[in-house]
Order: sequence, then structure tokens, then C-alpha cells
Amino acid sequence: VGDDDQSIYGWRGAEVGNILSFERDFPGAKIIRLEKNYRSQPHILKAASELIKNNKGRLGKTLWTDQENGDPIIISSHLDGSEEARSVVENCEIISKNNNLNEIAILVRAGYQTREFEDRFLTVNIPYRVIGGPRFYERREIRDAIAYLRVISQPNDGIAFERIINVPKRGLGQTTIKSIYELSKKNNESLITSAQNILLTEMIRPQAKSSLGKLLENFNRWISLRDQTNVRELLEIVLDESGYTDMWQKDKSIEAPGRLDNLMELADTLENFENLTDFLDHVSLVMENEKNESSQMINIMTLHAAKGLEFDHIFLPGWEEGLFPNQRSLDENGTLALEEERRLGHVGITRARRTVRISFAHSRRSFGEWQNSIPSRFIDELPDENISFIEDNKN
Repeated sequence: VGDDDQSIYGWRGAEVGNILSFERDFPGAKIIRLEKNYRSQPHILKAASELIKNNKGRLGKTLWTDQENGDPIIISSHLDGSEEARSVVENCEIISKNNNLNEIAILVRAGYQTREFEDRFLTVNIPYRVIGGPRFYERREIRDAIAYLRVISQPNDGIAFERIINVPKRGLGQTTIKSIYELSKKNNESLITSAQNILLTEMIRPQAKSSLGKLLENFNRWISLRDQTNVRELLEIVLDESGYTDMWQKDKSIEAPGRLDNLMELADTLENFENLTDFLDHVSLVMENEKNESSQMINIMTLHAAKGLEFDHIFLPGWEEGLFPNQRSLDENGTLALEEERRLGHVGITRARRTVRISFAHSRRSFGEWQNSIPSRFIDELPDENISFIEDNKN
């Protein structure tokens, strides 16, 4: 049993060709197409079917349902990413008045996209969950970056200093770190103070002493920049001079590009804060809010994580060239990647039982600069009779 139109894990080694070549590999096998859909209303099915027809690598099938037509898919355009997030959350509020929050989902192409929606939900006090991964501020690379900023803001923050003392690796072994802990406990002083004091002793090896000395020298310089540099620039300096960005650039794991994207999203986020204290207060508020889980929460996840799930109401933001279809995937795998991206779109649309809202922004902030965007080619592939196009009223 398989669905060639839902093969979306090529980057994990899944091969859609296994399904496409089935008849050739097993001649005489009887193929049964399960085409009746029990989930989605006709507008949703017809739009998804027309989209996926543009793929050449598929066996082909015609989905149908005996449900009533329902609402057409809404396509909306927005001035920028912030306005898109505002609009999506406002529509979630409207839907939630007569619907269970658990039946609403926002599906994004890239993990870093969740941040704007998370911040917006926090602002309007709507509970949410991130499915298939941690919330934005809980991600490893974000917590690391924030730990650096916490030490700069409050040098006596032992928990933050402990997190990044050897991240990235600086040749500080467990013996050195244990010595710092013991000195801190003995003298009842902060870890960073003990780290400074231990440099005056013979308790650590020369290489470790050099690495630790360089880290503390960096922190002294970063602290001196704290009130003279905007928060975004300060973060970029820290990530660069600490070697943290370089660590992920050299990492060959499949998660590394996404972690770098998340760090860039964090840097863009800092544009909204006048100083470091305001940002760290915001993070503390986010973390506190995450403890107050509710029985009903709006769902946020990537399109990949949504496979196999279903909801009454689906939001599909960020349908722009370069974001969806994803430019990095296209650069690496060309036509094969484009067809897999289109299958992602098909999966996203067909998660919905009742309504689908697709949106795109005319510009987004990236690398600290505004980048103009054009609508995804996938929007043009949706049939006119099954969609309704609206302009954002602030555009």
C-alpha cells in the first residue's frame, strides 16, 4: 500500500520510484486505486488533484467524495511576513469562536517560520502547540544563542554560562569544568568569576587555559559592546566570534541548514527590540507561557510533520518562490525536488476537512534586509473554480 502523491521524505532516503516501478517489478500484480476520499470537501480535493497533476512522476488517480461542496480555497496576499502572521492569527480567532482550537492547524514549509506565529499567539493569548518538534525558543541552537546573550546581560548567570562554556568545543575537558565548579562552590562565587580566577592558578593545562582565557576575553569585549551596539548586530558578532555559526556551517547533518535558518530568524527577530533586556524579558515571558498548557491548542507544524494528520481548518502560509517551493531543495535536486515540493503542497491541502487558506507575502525580512517575493508557482496551478482570491486590507 502506498501513495505516490504523498512521497515527501526523499531527504530521508524515501524513493517514490519504488511505487512507480511496482508494476514493472511485479508483473501481473493487480493494482487497486483507493480513490474515494472520506475526509475533505470537493473544492479541497479538486484543487489538490489539479495541483498534483503537474507532476510527471506519478501513477495517476482521481480522488472523489460524496460530501457537499463546502467553501473554496482562499488565497490571500499580504504586504509582508508580519502582516501575514497577523492575518492568520486573526482568522484563527474568528474560527475559534465556533470551533475547537484543536481542529485548527498552521502548516509551514520551514521550521523557522513558526516563530512569527508563536509570538503572535502569545501576544493575543491564544494557546498553541508545535507538533513534530520543539517550539522556536526551545530549539537547541536558539537556546545556545540566548545563553550567550544572557551571560552578556547578566554575567553571573551560571546556568547560561554552563550551557555555552564549551559550545562550540574549545578543548575544555570535564576536569577543567569540574575544577571551575569546585572553585565556585568553595568561594561561593559565580561560575564566570571562578573561571577568571582559575586562570591565575596551575589547576588547568596550558591549552585549556588559553581557550578559556580567549572565551572570557571575548565576553569582556561583548559586554562592553552591550550598550553601544543594537541587539541584532551584537548577536551576529557573538555568533561569529565565538565560532558558533562556523560550527553549524561545517556540520554535515541534515539538520544543520535548518539550524542556521533558525539563527537567522532569531537575528531578524531582534530588530523588534530596542535593547537586550527587553528581548530577554520577552523570552522569559514566552517560556513562562509555555508552562500554561491548555486542553485546547492551535497546532503549528511543518508540512512534513503533518503527513497522516487531519484537521477541520488548515492555514498554509509562505507560498512564495524560494520558500515554497524551497530554493535550497531545487538547487540540490532540480526537477525531482520540484515534484517532491508539489507533493508537499498536495499533502498540505488534503489535511483539511472543511477549509483551506493559502497565503503569501510580497516581502520578507531575510539576513537583516527586506527581500521582495513573488507568489509560488503552485498557486497558479490551482483551478480558478475551486479558489477565491482576496487582497489583504492592509496591502
